[in-house]
Amino acid sequence: MPYKNPRNTKYSLKVKRSRAGLGLFALETIPKDEFIIEYHGPVLNNDEADEKLGKYLFAIDDKWTIDGSIRENTARYINHSCRPNCEPEIDGKRIFIYSTKRIKEGEEIAYNYGKEYFDSFIKPHGCKCDSHKKNRLTHSQSA
Repeated sequence: MPYKNPRNTKYSLKVKRSRAGLGLFALETIPKDEFIIEYHGPVLNNDEADEKLGKYLFAIDDKWTIDGSIRENTARYINHSCRPNCEPEIDGKRIFIYSTKRIKEGEEIAYNYGKEYFDSFIKPHGCKCDSHKKNRLTHSQSA
C-alpha cells in the first residue's frame, strides 16, 4: 500500500521530453543537499515484485520494493545518469530524492540507477545519458 500522503516538493518541476524519453526537469534552481521529491507507490514484498515485473520497481531492501508505476508518482520520470545530480535516500519504506549538487533551472534531474538495473535494462540498449554521449564523442574523435 502506498503512503497516502507523499512528502510534497517545494520546487517547481516539469515532465517533458528528454534524450531518454520523458524526464523530470527543474523549473527553478535547486541548491545542493535539498529534498526534491519522494518516489512513491505501493510497497510490495519480493514475491509480489517478482510477479509484477516492471521498470518502475525500486528495491528498498532485500524484502521490500516500491512499485512506482502509479501516475501520481512524478519521481518515476527521473532518468538514469552516470553523472547524476541527485540521489535516492531510503528512510524505512520510503524513498526521498535529494540533490547532490546545485541543479540549474531547466536541467534534467537524474540519479544513477545502480549496476544491477544498468546491466539488465540500460546497457543492452545503450545508455542515453549525457556522460555516455560525451564519452562516445571523445572516443570517436580520438580514433
